Amino acid sequence: MIAFNNPPFVGKELEYIKEAVDSGKLCGDGMFTKKCSAWMRERFDIAHVLLTTSCTHALEMASYLCDLKPGDEVIMPSYTFVSTADAFVLRGAVPVFVDIRPDTMNIDERLIEDAITEKTKAIVPVHYAGVACAMDEIMDIARRHHLKVVEDAAQGVNAYYKGKALGTIGDFGCYSFHETKNYSMGEGGAIVFPDDAYLERAEILREKGTNRSKFFRGQIDKYTWVDYGSSYLPSDMNAAYLYAELEQAERIDEKRHAIYQYYHEALRPLAQEGLIEQPFVPDYAKHNAHMYYIKLKDLEERTKLIAYLKEKGVMAVFHYIPLHSAEAGLRFGRFHGEDVYTTKESERLMRLPMFYNLDMKDVEYVADCILKYFGK
Repeated sequence: MIAFNNPPFVGKELEYIKEAVDSGKLCGDGMFTKKCSAWMRERFDIAHVLLTTSCTHALEMASYLCDLKPGDEVIMPSYTFVSTADAFVLRGAVPVFVDIRPDTMNIDERLIEDAITEKTKAIVPVHYAGVACAMDEIMDIARRHHLKVVEDAAQGVNAYYKGKALGTIGDFGCYSFHETKNYSMGEGGAIVFPDDAYLERAEILREKGTNRSKFFRGQIDKYTWVDYGSSYLPSDMNAAYLYAELEQAERIDEKRHAIYQYYHEALRPLAQEGLIEQPFVPDYAKHNAHMYYIKLKDLEERTKLIAYLKEKGVMAVFHYIPLHSAEAGLRFGRFHGEDVYTTKESERLMRLPMFYNLDMKDVEYVADCILKYFGK
C-alpha cells in the first residue's frame, strides 16, 4: 500500500536527538529549541518565534494574547481543522464562519466585512494547502475595523504572499510541525509575531504563567507565578528532530515540488477534459507543495475513486468536514451568509499521497491509476 503520508526523515534527526540527550537538558528552550527559533526568525524575517507543543497551542496562545472575552466573535472559514475554532472557543469566543473561495479553498475576503459586528475582535485566515489568502484585503479590513489578525499557517510554513512569509503578515502567525507537515517534530508548532509588546506576556503564558524565561536570562534572581498560563514548551528532543529538517529545508522543498509538479503535469489532460479540477495558485502566492489535491465531479465520484485507488494499493483521502456542520460547530459558532461553496467543494476534494520520502516511481503509479480510472 502506498501510504498517504509518512513523517519526513532526512538523516541527522537521531544524531541531533542524541546531542539533546547528552546535553542534559531535555525540557523546553534547550539548545535545539533556540536553534529552530533562530532559523525561523532569520528565514522568515520575523522578530519573535516561540516553539510550542502544537499549532493548536500556538493558536490558543494567540487567542489569549488577543485579549478575547466570552461572547467576542472571531471570523474564520468553516473549511479548516477543528483547532482553528477550538482555540478561540476555549476563551468563550464565538467562531463566525464565512464561505470560502472555490479556487483556493481559502476564506473569501469579500465576505468578511459583512460578517463584522460590534462583538468582532479578530479575523483568522487559514492558508489552505500552503496557498496564501488575499492578505492585503484582509489586513485592510482589519485596520479599518481595529481587529486582530491571527494567521493559521499550519500548512503554510515556508510559503509566501507577495514575498512575505505566511504567518508574518498579521498580528500573530501559527505554524504546525506535526508529522503530516513539510517539516516535522512529531507533534509541535510555533507562534510568531512582529510586535515586541507581546513578547513578555507570551513568554509568561508559555511558561505556566511564570516569569521563568526572565530568570534563565539572568534578568531576575528568582521566578514566580505572575499571570495565567500553561505548559506550551516542547521537549528539546522534538526540536532536535525538527532542526535536522530545517537545515535541509531546500532539499525537502525540492522533492515536494517535484512530486507536486509530476501530479500536476500528468493529470492535466483530465483537467483539460473537465473530468477533474486541479489546484489553483494566485499570482500573489508562492506555495510550499504542502499537498496535492484534485476535485472530482461530486461526492459520489470521489467516493468511487478513493475506493478504486485503495483496491490498487493507493491511500488517497478526503479532508475537512466543514466545522459549521459539526455538532460542536452548531453549538459554539454560527455561519454568516450562505454556504455556497464550503460544503460543495469540501465534498469534491481528494488528496493524493505526498511526503518527502515518497518514491517517484510510486508517484508515477498513483497518477497512472487515476488516469486509468478515467479510461486514459
